[in-house]
Amino acid sequence: MRARRRSPTTSASLLAMGTELAMLGIEAQMVIGQRMALFMLGGPKARKEARLMVTEKVKAAGEAAATIALGGTPHKVVRGYRRKVQANHRRLGKG
Repeated sequence: MRARRRSPTTSASLLAMGTELAMLGIEAQMVIGQRMALFMLGGPKARKEARLMVTEKVKAAGEAAATIALGGTPHKVVRGYRRKVQANHRRLGKG
């Protein structure tokens, strides 16, 4: 039996998805570091960030589920998560 060959489009798509996932992981680690530094300082700002973090995670998971349920692609879900993580990185970097 012959091995199935992937089309160049599929290979490129997998590579793009892998790159997006790797970047999401790196960007998320930066946000985690920023939040940990804020949490170590404590205070009202840290408590507000902790509440916001939980709220954002629940909302993002719901949006991801809706995207998939409405026929969206996993790539679209990852792009949405990356936009949110990048926005958090910018916001936390200002403080």
